[in-house]
Amino acid sequence: MDQIIFIGLFIFLFSAALQGLTGFGFSILAVPLITLFISPKTAVPILLIYSMIINIVVLYSARKAIDLKKIWILLAAGIITMPLGAHLLVIMNEDLLKIFIGSMILIFGILLLIGFRKQFANEKIAMLPVGMLSGLLGGSISISGPPIILFLSNQDVSKHTFRGNLAAYFFILNLFTIPVYYLNGLLTKEVWNYSLTFLPGLLVGVIVGNLLSHKIKEDHFKRLTLILLIIMGLLSIVSGLK
Repeated sequence: MDQIIFIGLFIFLFSAALQGLTGFGFSILAVPLITLFISPKTAVPILLIYSMIINIVVLYSARKAIDLKKIWILLAAGIITMPLGAHLLVIMNEDLLKIFIGSMILIFGILLLIGFRKQFANEKIAMLPVGMLSGLLGGSISISGPPIILFLSNQDVSKHTFRGNLAAYFFILNLFTIPVYYLNGLLTKEVWNYSLTFLPGLLVGVIVGNLLSHKIKEDHFKRLTLILLIIMGLLSIVSGLK
């Protein structure tokens, strides 16, 4: 138990620092690592709680740049499919969950690394499947970000609006996810105990990431981060296959 606590503190410290440095990557790094040591059905709700904390901080700092008119279709589609994702988390075998988590991280890690871009003839229609996939992934493995990040990267908006809309999307989706998790019995006593235990690692990581964010070349670090995420995806798949 003490070993799991130490490992968990380090994982969440490192993942939160990564988020502070690059603006993304908290869940897609933390999920495959922490599920090597605790059940995905316990780990994913912990990530939901922590994501809420991080998104509140980001949302406050980027509040003036938010433009909900640009993302309301994404939000509506994500909210619709998120309960189905939560149901998958409840019913899926743990090894299958690990393989699913690893596969999604591997796919999106490669797409982000190669700078994948897709121009849509009708952006609003394209928002529906993107939002639905994001909601499904958010509900099942707490990784709603990659489809939205890839999609919003195509929009001709400023960096601040991009960051603000992303934070608003995650925060609102998480608000709807919490009661769904509660109704599905996923917010257990074990989840809350672990969340409190690992919280210092999260808070220290956020502070460290923000302090270092101005001292490290962002482009090089993001590339190294994506390579690391691809490795984590492969590791999660191998863990599920054992």
